[in-house]
Amino acid sequence: MGTVIDSHFLALTAIVTVGYQLLFFIITALLKFDKVTDFAGSTNFIILAVLTLVVKGSWHFRQVVLSMLVVVWGLRLGLFLLMRILRWGEDRRFDEMRDNLGKLAVFWVFQAVWVWTVSLPLTVVNASSRNPSIEAADIIGWIMWAIGLFVEATSDQQKLVFKNAPENRGKWCDVGLWKYSRHPNYFGEIFLWWGIFVAATPVLKNAEWLVILGPIFLTLLLLFISGLPLLEESADKKYGNVSTYMHYKRTTSPLILLPPALYGNLPGWFKTSFLFEFPLYSRSLPLENCHQRSTAGKIS
Repeated sequence: MGTVIDSHFLALTAIVTVGYQLLFFIITALLKFDKVTDFAGSTNFIILAVLTLVVKGSWHFRQVVLSMLVVVWGLRLGLFLLMRILRWGEDRRFDEMRDNLGKLAVFWVFQAVWVWTVSLPLTVVNASSRNPSIEAADIIGWIMWAIGLFVEATSDQQKLVFKNAPENRGKWCDVGLWKYSRHPNYFGEIFLWWGIFVAATPVLKNAEWLVILGPIFLTLLLLFISGLPLLEESADKKYGNVSTYMHYKRTTSPLILLPPALYGNLPGWFKTSFLFEFPLYSRSLPLENCHQRSTAGKIS
C-alpha cells in the first residue's frame, strides 16, 4: 500500500500512539479509573504491529512472523494484567496521581514513549521493502522470544497463584522461577524484546540500526526506573528486618536466572559488574542490614 507520512512509519506510529494513550489518559483523569492502564500499554503494541503490517501490505514472511510474536505477547500480557487488576482492585502506583493531573500526565506521556520506542525494531521491519532469505539471526531471535515469553508468562502465573493463596499472605514470592531470580518476569520481557531486535537485524541497513534503542530503552527502564528499583524498595521496606528474606536477597540473582548456590557464592564485584546487582537495589534496607550486605559482598 506504500508510504504513509514517512517511509519508516515513525511519524505514523508516533501519532497513533499519542492518540491512543491520550484517549486512555482522558478516561483515567475524568473517571478516576486506572484499571485499564497496563491494558492500554499492551494493546498499543498490538495496534502498531497490525497497523504497520497492513499499511505496508508487503506481507513478507519475516514481517508476518514478527508481527504475530508481538501480538501474542501483547495479548497475553494485556489480558493477564487486566484480569489481575480487576481481581486485586486499585493500582497502587496511582495512589499519589489520581488527584494530581500533572503527575498523571507525565505517566501517560512516558507510557507513550515506552510503546513507540520499544516497537521500533518491528516498525522498521514492517516498513521495509527488503526481504532477504531467512537466516540464523531470524531463528535465534525467534528462539529468544519463545524463551522470554515462557519465562515471563510462567513467572507471572506462579506469582499470581502464590499471592492468591491465603497461607502466603504477607510473604514474598520465592517459588518456581522466583527461586532463581528476584524478577524473572522482567528477565523474560527484556530477553524476548532483544529477541525481536535480533530477528529484525537481517533487514536493517545504515541508520536503521538505531532501532537497537528499543531494547536498550526497555532494559534501562526496568533496571533503573520503573521496574526493579520500585519493587526492590517496596520489598526491602516490608521484609528488610526478616533474616530469611535477607538470605533470599543475598543468594538470589536480581534478574538473570541462576541457581542460588552459585549466585550466593559469587564475589560482590562480579555480581555488580555482570549480574546487575546494583547498590540502588539495597538503598531501602535498614542500615544494619545494608551494612551487613555490603560487608558480605566485599568478603565474598
